[in-house]
Amino acid sequence: MTSIYAQRRARLAAQLGAGGIAIIPTAPERARNRDSDYLYRHDSYFYYLTGFAEPGACLVLDSEGRSLLFCLPKDLEREIWDGYRLGPEAAVATLGVDAALPSSQLDAELPRLLENRQRLWFPFATHAGLAERVEGWLAQVRTRVRYGALCPAEQADLCLLLDEMRLIKDAHEQDIMRRAAQISARAHIRAMQRSARMLRAGQDVREYHLDAELLAAFREEGSQYPAYSSIVAAGANACVLHYRADAAAVRASELVLIDAGCELDGYASDITRTFPADGRFSGPQRALYELVLASQKAAIAATRAGNRFNDPHDATVAVLAQGLLDLRLLDRSKVGNAQDVIDSRAYFQFYMHRTGHWLGMDVHDCGSYVEPSEIGQTSQRRDPLSGETITNRPSRILRPGMVLTIEPGLYVRPAPGVPEEFHHIGIRIEDDAIVQDGGCELITRGVPVEPDEIEALMRAA
Repeated sequence: MTSIYAQRRARLAAQLGAGGIAIIPTAPERARNRDSDYLYRHDSYFYYLTGFAEPGACLVLDSEGRSLLFCLPKDLEREIWDGYRLGPEAAVATLGVDAALPSSQLDAELPRLLENRQRLWFPFATHAGLAERVEGWLAQVRTRVRYGALCPAEQADLCLLLDEMRLIKDAHEQDIMRRAAQISARAHIRAMQRSARMLRAGQDVREYHLDAELLAAFREEGSQYPAYSSIVAAGANACVLHYRADAAAVRASELVLIDAGCELDGYASDITRTFPADGRFSGPQRALYELVLASQKAAIAATRAGNRFNDPHDATVAVLAQGLLDLRLLDRSKVGNAQDVIDSRAYFQFYMHRTGHWLGMDVHDCGSYVEPSEIGQTSQRRDPLSGETITNRPSRILRPGMVLTIEPGLYVRPAPGVPEEFHHIGIRIEDDAIVQDGGCELITRGVPVEPDEIEALMRAA
């Protein structure tokens, strides 16, 4: 796949401007505790341009298209302990860069590389200490100005360029994301069926049992990591948006919310399903579930090229607002009709997050949510809940190849006026969608969403 990364480097180089140069480091290794590091994961921007997953590396790219990689040198003794290193000598042929040097030479070489350059690009606010290192390199360039050296007069955020590149996924990226979604869908099915199977056998079921099933499924099918910390929330825990899988009991009469996805070859998947722990929805559970599903269907219909990023969210809210009134979770005599619920944001008591986000190399992937060509068009509104004045800008126009999640939800905590039969029910349904001209491709429907299909799947456990 070297050609893909070389093409990306060439596209980026063409945007650096005359005399431009870019510095892109990878992520550092991080200590977990004494003598133990967290499982290493590369920096997404760096990997996007190199396909190189080793730590201790940095890419330098100039506007002429020349690429120089700094990486850890071969060290047979360290490789006994830490594993294989590619090394600078093999990097040129393997990664398709123009040259490679040991990482230890980075500080010595950067001032020379920056000399006589007009604009310096690097990722702002993404690498702790990078800005200070840049200042040090530039300070060394300035010591040579009396000899005729020129120091870069401009510094620019490289994320602005790379975010736009990464926002549209090419065919290669889409294929990886489809495979990641398929692995994650099968993992969800395994967790759902394990819940039903253990409860039918009279066994004690805990959230960590279902989390273990997810992790096993991810690794057995070749995924390198979970894309994020899995949420496995039984009963009332589902009303905690970022709950983590813990030791709570999974009870037959309750729902379980699982928000989990694997990462495959650097790309994330992100699926949420909510299901009855024993395989049968109660009446109130099904009523709320069908409302959330109806809102998701409305959002899916609004997800197509030419529409705005905000359109799926607005479609979701319109369905939820009417449904909350119909189910008497909101009192018409107090909040008015559905449009009043939307205008006052009365739905926020039960639905407090957006309906989606970009998805790609990061589970909350990079990319502006504002349409770049319309960024100067602003309006202001007063938030009815906080009283805060908010500046609005036109939402991003959806284009083919963008990938986003569609994830409406409802979270019902006990409160005055809220019917008791709905207390402690949390429901979210999330799928991953590739934007297309005529609509969108849902790549995560390998695990069902229709309540009858979920019940049938769990009966078959």
